[in-house]
Amino acid sequence: MIHEVSAGNASELMWFKSSYSDSSNGNDCVEIASTPTTVHLRDSKNPQGPRLTVTPTTWAAFLPYASRN
Repeated sequence: MIHEVSAGNASELMWFKSSYSDSSNGNDCVEIASTPTTVHLRDSKNPQGPRLTVTPTTWAAFLPYASRN
């Protein structure tokens, strides 16, 4: 499930950098914030830009694929 996050909800999230972000520039990474019902993803270079929101089940299914790269 993918849906938009309202600006109010997104500002209250606690964002952290993905451990899979391995760029020579520390600002080039994916940031993640989670709640009990959603996992939010954004580009650290554009924190006010588009965000992707998925369910925890979808995120868990994605992780094995991300760790292969």
